[in-house]
Amino acid sequence: MRVPFIKMHGLGNDFVVLDARSSNIPAMTNRFAAALADRKTGIGCDQLILLEPSAQADVRMRIFNADGGEVEACGNATRAVGLLLGKPASIETLGGMLATDPVAAGVAVDMGQPRFDWEAIPLAYPLDTLTMPVGWEELKNPAAVNVGNPHVVFFVPDTNSVDLERLGPLIEHDPLFPARVNVNVAAIASPSELRLRVWERGVGETRACGTGACATAIAAMRRGLVERGTVTVQLPGGPLLIGWGADNRITMTGPATESFRGTFDPADFGA
Repeated sequence: MRVPFIKMHGLGNDFVVLDARSSNIPAMTNRFAAALADRKTGIGCDQLILLEPSAQADVRMRIFNADGGEVEACGNATRAVGLLLGKPASIETLGGMLATDPVAAGVAVDMGQPRFDWEAIPLAYPLDTLTMPVGWEELKNPAAVNVGNPHVVFFVPDTNSVDLERLGPLIEHDPLFPARVNVNVAAIASPSELRLRVWERGVGETRACGTGACATAIAAMRRGLVERGTVTVQLPGGPLLIGWGADNRITMTGPATESFRGTFDPADFGA
């Protein structure tokens, strides 16, 4: 039995998408997901996306990072699934319900409302999440935001000067973050533009992170570093438009691309 897959990406953040609504896919385990995501012996991706039937939405989206761990949300993957659905749609995730809408610039996603309470991040103990009194070497006083998954955001003069390969895993696995955390380093380019690099929990540095762009834009707006409304977040893979409305909901707009389709034998990956 061979299983079909779709390889997609959002600004270089790449996914293997499996549709369990139309294909007979073996039960997904962390080991199976990690084997498929391996770039040397598998198909290769930052995240494996599993689509399943949903009783409350058009589709249920499950997200597995490259290390095999299942996570709550992925903004770029949500745009990719929105592209596949090809019409306004609702998507059920572990991080909550999302809504997608194809637009001229790609796919717009209603990412819901941000959460700032320390227990919602989550943190190991109470802290002010707007300006946390903690630091890791030159990265100090981050903001923390949950946008379906946990993020810390550091504002720095130059994102390229940060050794994210070394500091990213150190912060991700710090006991302060019981569910681990995504690490963002951002610089203010103008009152309406940010530059961003992201160390993704369970993946490493990626060319783009939709939830990271949302978390960073919200943190910058809360601190008054950029204008409240819509800002451009420039990632290594390209720009995303992030809006934070008066209704407290976040909108992310950007492209998604289908790269190719293929099939694989699950037995080759331990399923």
